[in-house]
Amino acid sequence: MYIEIVKNEKNAMELRIDNLTVAEILRDYLYRTGIRYAAWRREHPSKPIIFKIESSDQSVKKVISDSVEAIKKDCDKILAIAKK
Repeated sequence: MYIEIVKNEKNAMELRIDNLTVAEILRDYLYRTGIRYAAWRREHPSKPIIFKIESSDQSVKKVISDSVEAIKKDCDKILAIAKK
């Protein structure tokens, strides 16, 4: 998986991601945290996704970190259920 930080500010970040599934899951979890804006676009199927994230009052890095941790916890729960 390829992720590149294109723009990194306190309340805004722009990433390039080559995995549509990861981008969509992250976008969903970011909105659950109350982030102001999180969306991706793809100019062409052969190019990576441009993912933009904006926050009004929180550090974008912190919100992304919290969202990734929530994704990990949910994946661990699913794995535990699947192993039963």
